[in-house]
Amino acid sequence: MEQAIQSENYKIQKPEQWASNINDAQLVDFIKESEFSQKQADEGRDYCYFLDKIYYTTDNENSEYACLAYTLNEPSNLERASVVDVVLEENETYVIHRISVLRDGVLVDKIPDTKIKILDSENQSGGGVLSSNKKINLTIKDLRLYDILIMEDSRIKIFTERDFLRKEFSKYVWVGPDSYWAYGKYKFTFKNDREKTIAYKKTFFRDEDGNVLEPEINYLKKGDQFVIEEDNYINFVDTNREVSPFIDFATEGSWKEFSNYISPIYEAIFAKSSVTEFAPNLVEKLDAITDKDEQLQFAIEYVQNHINYIYNADEMNGHKPQEPAVTYENKQGDCKAKSVLLKVILDYIGIDSSIILVNFSTDFYMKYYLPSLLTFNHVIVKINYKGESYFVDATTRDEFGLIENRGFIYFMHYLEVKPNLELQIKPPHRFSYYAVDEKSELSVENTIGKLKLTTIYKGNRANNMRKYFKNTNKREIIDSWNNFFFYTLNYNNDRNGTDLRNIFKDAVIEIVSDDKKSNEFKIEYKTTIENPYFTDAKNNRFLMYFDRNIVKNSARDFIHKDITFWHNFDNERYEISLFTDQKIDVTEKFTIQESTINNPYFDFVSRKKINKNGGTIFIDYKPLVNLEIPEKDFEDFRSAHHEVADSNFGIGVDIIEDGFMNKLKFNFKKHFN
Repeated sequence: MEQAIQSENYKIQKPEQWASNINDAQLVDFIKESEFSQKQADEGRDYCYFLDKIYYTTDNENSEYACLAYTLNEPSNLERASVVDVVLEENETYVIHRISVLRDGVLVDKIPDTKIKILDSENQSGGGVLSSNKKINLTIKDLRLYDILIMEDSRIKIFTERDFLRKEFSKYVWVGPDSYWAYGKYKFTFKNDREKTIAYKKTFFRDEDGNVLEPEINYLKKGDQFVIEEDNYINFVDTNREVSPFIDFATEGSWKEFSNYISPIYEAIFAKSSVTEFAPNLVEKLDAITDKDEQLQFAIEYVQNHINYIYNADEMNGHKPQEPAVTYENKQGDCKAKSVLLKVILDYIGIDSSIILVNFSTDFYMKYYLPSLLTFNHVIVKINYKGESYFVDATTRDEFGLIENRGFIYFMHYLEVKPNLELQIKPPHRFSYYAVDEKSELSVENTIGKLKLTTIYKGNRANNMRKYFKNTNKREIIDSWNNFFFYTLNYNNDRNGTDLRNIFKDAVIEIVSDDKKSNEFKIEYKTTIENPYFTDAKNNRFLMYFDRNIVKNSARDFIHKDITFWHNFDNERYEISLFTDQKIDVTEKFTIQESTINNPYFDFVSRKKINKNGGTIFIDYKPLVNLEIPEKDFEDFRSAHHEVADSNFGIGVDIIEDGFMNKLKFNFKKHFN
């Protein structure tokens, strides 16, 4: 076998006692054709004869075992099977038990044909993300179409002292298997060999009619196991519209118990941390700032920008927070370290704050999960200031502004690191400012159009746009705005395929101002357009400006049976003007149409000023955000967005052409339309 010497990263040996013990005769016996398997072959699908998975947990280890056999009838599956990557956590070992193929009824050992490499898994190290993970790369030679591949392996994670949370608590989420595969036999076993009881909660399981059943909670004491076993099984979940059924396994306990467990760990760090002792130079700078707002801004930006974010994925739940003195001295730390440093600085300047635990990626599922500290994967800071609560991610870079102008973090569930607290809900939010405040004007004289756009971005939009202009080629930025206007002015319908640089020949875009205190980023775009009118198939001319960014298609198109719509839009204000030296139809419906929408979740108002040579639309959009739209309210919410999309997201004017026949045609249209 072409491979390196076995190391702590991988081994080749028989399964552990807690795993399955399948001999070759049993293996071949499991691989039997049936009507069910033949049906899958007839449909051109690959087929898994059996899948046996075991999750085994003790107070000293978490381990997983899998044994499966599946067809290689599709070339794409053959390619994927030939090269396998297994990413291991720190102190985790990959154990190979069997790699074989059943070829023409004969079992062939493929371990001699397998090349094994141990690689560092540091794909994101350039961005300050470091990982001690290792990647085991398996390359299996001479796999052939119509082979049946058998893989049997385990992953064994032995806890170190740094894994204090995982030694104390268990969490594992079982999710229904891939819906592509059909399984002759499917078996999953959870084995609890811990001293503490493990609860498990079955969620999003369905009855025969597809209706979601009520969640079911049961318990596993030490030595107990939970088993799912299915024959001729296909997971029929429609993953585009349904949440796959899952089972959450977690050490039994309440949120209050867990907050009481974690808070003393942080309190011990705070109790022995004195900024005046470990950071006298920083204290001197803080004391020199007399304005409390600016002092707070300086503290946040110091930790965000001057302390490097070193993220080790293994360590989020793996060790106690690093002491602030160490973080300050080394000028680096993970999310816990940076958040703790920020809090002790805020304590020094007399601003109330606390550490909170979050998991942005699984925020929706938090209300369905069992209580567990291992649910969280990130730490941020909650700041209470002038009667408001603000949430600051100390790992963010290049974010600016006084506290009320900084970027807004969207999430719902968090656990505050204080004694006797339950899981908390971040409340819905209304912005006090416009994230986009835009004024645009297209003025046409003698068939030459002058277009000018001025936009002020604030909050998250300012941070993102500032980074975009900093990191993007100027020509690329101009092309992006040109492309926006190509659709906004409806040129895609009368000059499609034309090079945008030939339409917007002299386009320029500049940064007008960048206020780091109010976190306002202002830009200006200008261009001249030689043929500014949109012309239809009957040679009728129009000026049109419909900004599709105003239309929230994610709300209009949202379809899901189980997940509610997450509302996270910005306040926006627009003033759009179209002027021409030609007469326009001042009675045309879509020219004069206005709207007032007062949905419980957003207000949208459009008003217009129209004269004989053009008009202006004023659009004001203010949503209530950071919430899930309840199912009972969603269709009204969607309909309100459809109303926005019904020509209320811009303005268009019809040109009345000179000449007796054109005026006659216009009058005829006015009287009989």
